Amino acid sequence: MKLFFPKLRRVVVPAALTAAFAFAFAACGTTGVGDRQAYLVEPVIIGEGGEWALDGLLTLPSQASAANPVPAVVLVHGSGPADMDSSLFGNRPFLDIASHLSANGVAVIRYDKRTYTHGVRMMEVFGGNLTVWEESVEDAILAAELLRADPRIDENRVYMLGLSLGGMLAPRIHASGGNFSGLILLAGTPRSLSDIILEQFRTIVALTMEAGPEKDIQLTQLDMLEELFAAVPGMTHSQAMETQIMGGSSAYYFKDLAARSFADYVREVTIPILAMQGGRDFQVRPDKDFVLLKELLEGRDNVTFKLYDDLNHLFMLTTATNFVEHAEGITQTPGRVDVRVLQDIVDWVLR
Repeated sequence: MKLFFPKLRRVVVPAALTAAFAFAFAACGTTGVGDRQAYLVEPVIIGEGGEWALDGLLTLPSQASAANPVPAVVLVHGSGPADMDSSLFGNRPFLDIASHLSANGVAVIRYDKRTYTHGVRMMEVFGGNLTVWEESVEDAILAAELLRADPRIDENRVYMLGLSLGGMLAPRIHASGGNFSGLILLAGTPRSLSDIILEQFRTIVALTMEAGPEKDIQLTQLDMLEELFAAVPGMTHSQAMETQIMGGSSAYYFKDLAARSFADYVREVTIPILAMQGGRDFQVRPDKDFVLLKELLEGRDNVTFKLYDDLNHLFMLTTATNFVEHAEGITQTPGRVDVRVLQDIVDWVLR
């Protein structure tokens, strides 16, 4: 992972941090799976006929029909390429969510993320112009439109569930044409993605490296990364597009996020919001991110908050006490999204 900025020397982030970043911002999770006989599974295409078509699946309660339309939920991934199940180290959270919800009366649409299916071509076409619109926002809107066109779906009860970055983008997707009946935020935060990246990298270095020259070098490089992120809002569009930050993302990607923040959008949201948080989440933190979210939405009667003390960023049971233990648990022991979370989503949607 190479970082470039005109006034800074070249910075190389260690491979261990690159792997940690890929873990930290990939969509992931686990679940209490519903009765397979209680729902149907149908293949769908998001953006069919367009240049960025995506494979997807629609799961439908068996009782769904034009005479008995059901509510539906669009699932939106976290950061990084991911398949329709958000598969990661044996975890398949979106499969878990879809199975439980559809076995309990709620249709669900999930699909391969655009960067998963078309990642190489997207970089060729968009290059430094790539933003979350091309990565996530447009496809979530297309998925919602597909649901509303299905007579078995109640067009007035289409919801969105976003995990991590998906939760951060949920108000923007709604305002940009999603027009949802409600938003479900799993580990959403009003903090910037760049702040979370820097915090996690520093945590990893602190927990995994002993004091010495190598640790000093990595901390210096992280200081330079912080300086780079701080400079992004002041860059011109052309400067930002030409400045690579990490993983193929340009500074323009982060500039766009900063200019269209979660806080700016969520202040205008009047539809119901369900905000869910793991108490042992060391990526989006209950003692910081969830507190900031509650402060931002304080006093609003359209928001429901749910904190699960023993669940991690993936809403799975965990005994982890820090970020490294959390990562080891997910990579070594696949789990399932906790059934309490799944049933709380069902109850909220049906209510």
